[in-house]
Amino acid sequence: MIGDAVFPVDAWQVREPSLDVGRLAQTESVLALANGHIGLRGNLDEGEPHIIAGTYLNSYYERRPLPYPEGGYGYPEQGQTVVNVTDGKLIRLMVDDEPFHVAHGRLHAHERVLDLRGGVLRRSVDWESPAGQRVRIRSSRLVSFTQRAVAAIEYEVEALDQQVRVTVQSGLVANEEQPQKSDDPRVAAALDRPLVAVAQDTEQHGAVLLHRTKASGLLMAAGMDHFVEAPGDYDEETDVREDWARTTVVTVLRPGERLRITKFLGYAWSSSRSPQALRDQVAGALTGARYAGWGGLSADQQAYLEDFWDAADVEIDGDPVLQQAVRFGLFHVLQAGARAERRAIGAKGLTGPGYDGHAFWDTDGFVLPLLTYIAPHAAADTLRWRYSILDQARHRARTLGLNGAAFPWRTIHGEECSAYWPAGTAALHLNAVIARAVERYCRVTGDDVLEPECGLEILVETARLWMSHGHHDADGVWHVDGVTGPDEYSAVADDNLFTNLMAARNLRAAADACARLPAAAERLGVQAQEPHLWQAAADAVHVPYNDRLSVHEQSAGFTRYAPWNFTAERQAEPLMLHAPYFQLYRRQVVKQADLVLAMHWCGEDFTAEQKARNVDYYERITVRDSSLSACTQAVMCAEVGHLQLAHDYAREAALVDLRDLHGNTRDGLHLASLAGAWSAIVEGFGGLREHGSVPALAPRLPEGISSLRFRLRHSGLRLLVEADHEAVRVSLRDGANARLAILLYGEAIEVTADEPVQRPVVGLNPLLPPPEQPPGYAPDRATLIGRTPSSATRSAGSASRGHSPSDV
Repeated sequence: MIGDAVFPVDAWQVREPSLDVGRLAQTESVLALANGHIGLRGNLDEGEPHIIAGTYLNSYYERRPLPYPEGGYGYPEQGQTVVNVTDGKLIRLMVDDEPFHVAHGRLHAHERVLDLRGGVLRRSVDWESPAGQRVRIRSSRLVSFTQRAVAAIEYEVEALDQQVRVTVQSGLVANEEQPQKSDDPRVAAALDRPLVAVAQDTEQHGAVLLHRTKASGLLMAAGMDHFVEAPGDYDEETDVREDWARTTVVTVLRPGERLRITKFLGYAWSSSRSPQALRDQVAGALTGARYAGWGGLSADQQAYLEDFWDAADVEIDGDPVLQQAVRFGLFHVLQAGARAERRAIGAKGLTGPGYDGHAFWDTDGFVLPLLTYIAPHAAADTLRWRYSILDQARHRARTLGLNGAAFPWRTIHGEECSAYWPAGTAALHLNAVIARAVERYCRVTGDDVLEPECGLEILVETARLWMSHGHHDADGVWHVDGVTGPDEYSAVADDNLFTNLMAARNLRAAADACARLPAAAERLGVQAQEPHLWQAAADAVHVPYNDRLSVHEQSAGFTRYAPWNFTAERQAEPLMLHAPYFQLYRRQVVKQADLVLAMHWCGEDFTAEQKARNVDYYERITVRDSSLSACTQAVMCAEVGHLQLAHDYAREAALVDLRDLHGNTRDGLHLASLAGAWSAIVEGFGGLREHGSVPALAPRLPEGISSLRFRLRHSGLRLLVEADHEAVRVSLRDGANARLAILLYGEAIEVTADEPVQRPVVGLNPLLPPPEQPPGYAPDRATLIGRTPSSATRSAGSASRGHSPSDV
């Protein structure tokens, strides 16, 4: 757990006022920089100490074996693991003959600041060597949004009280030692020193190293260049070997004098291009970066983020902790997707090696809806990545004996990599979640290109999957059996309600898309009767409901299971590491929002009373062992009128990494939860929903938030919503002719730039009192508002997914 003293509350930055080596693992993730193509963990410039050294290129991976005690038909045989590529962050310093190290000498001051408006990580150090020489070190680091292949570091050393000789060693290092990911020697061998040297070049002020992965055969290039500013003479030389390159600068500084070095980094990788082509690409990136200089790169970075925040910012009055956390989340979601450009967005983005760098349904279900509203180009690129792996999904479906396409539960390159069947392959809802992302993107943005280009084919192939898996019973009711919904504590169940409703939505969306694009559907081989069969199945889908309890069942028969024996105190977490699955699968205990998520994403299928009763029932058995749960619970608690509880859950979702609430931030950030925090606020307190292509709003704020303002993009227009406890104001921020139809508390309204709309807040009286949570599982308000952390923390080794040990 991390207290607020580690990262003091600030609206536009995350500041670490002093260095706590015991928190390095978490700060390496929290202070990471990325642009969707390159990711740099927040390691110290000098490289040591570190917990997980990390430099990542999106979708650059190594293959490894997937060991099984017992094999089975259709089990994936190979895994994919993100590779820590050549590290260009390294800049080591020697003062006279003493190496700078935070654990040696005397550290008078140490501060790092992640600037959310500038997109820069800044560091300031006041250090005295063991020999008594005192220097000030300042560094600034960025990963460029405008020059995709470029990162840069400005590094400055100032002599403070006496003349010193300073030696700066700037490096590229491949095959850095990494924490062991598996006890299986086959896996360990595959991931040990995965980069094989291909070529090395020495440049005038730097070097380029080329490497290839041993098993996946992917080629990468990393290059560095330098610009040196010194008050007097200096020497510079560069040395290169197979796995490292080093540029050394030496000079003498009098008190008050400064040596400044700007380090430019270029990265590229390919599965098909030649070493010469990749070398030239990196050389070109470095030339472009040097031409812009640090000033140009940082100015472009700030301008890019100004444009982003102008249409994405969320302003919260009354809760500064949540304000900081939400902006932190928005920034990191942008970093994960801004320049991914038809490659996957992993569950951890490019902030750490957690989950082997794999993409899950998290991306499509939680991250893409946010990107659709704030960075639609990034959402479109990710959907095109899904389309690029459609052939692998078709092959997987055939392996499973199904038609259409079965997308992988976890992957980098497109092949299924989940070694645990019940919480992987059986989670077929992933396919409907992808279809929902396609449908929602097209409706929200008005983009009429993506659907005929690739969206229709995704919708058709996933609809065919559902038709081959589901079946009609003797009464004509359509069922989906033997699947795992979002709740991984209830695996391989029949008629999981979330899966059923999402599958029905997928089928309807495919039928509607075929009606809009008949010629394209014909080219895909859609037979005339197929859309009618899809529609009929969707209309006949089974919706499990317990009449005696007046609640929907998470899956058929779920409410007749024995209740979980919750003790008076919070149990060891997560339960999946402290209780056998045999017990979890046959009890009423919910790992994460499942039926509640169905009410969020398929709200039109439930009445207001049903939502209230379902929330009341499932709150009492949900343990939130997944970081994906709190945001959904926040949205639905807000919708049924439990605003204080919704506020607590919104904080939990937003603070998952700034407070390390699940004890595993060291492995990378929880992108879906950070995106979900936006959902908790905008869809929860702002009441945002989509009715076809019309946005619906119904703002209601908890007492702890005095006013809320949020910006988003809809139909190519910039929308601003402002709400307090008395009134709501909706306006457009585009040209005089712009207009947008909306629903405000159910009233159809047209908003124009010239005529903003204002209405009084429409309150809501909750049908039921706020529900209780399982003993010990209520949100910990003291922790969430920044007071002394509770002792009820999650173990540092805990995992957030119900996977086998080989997956964790």
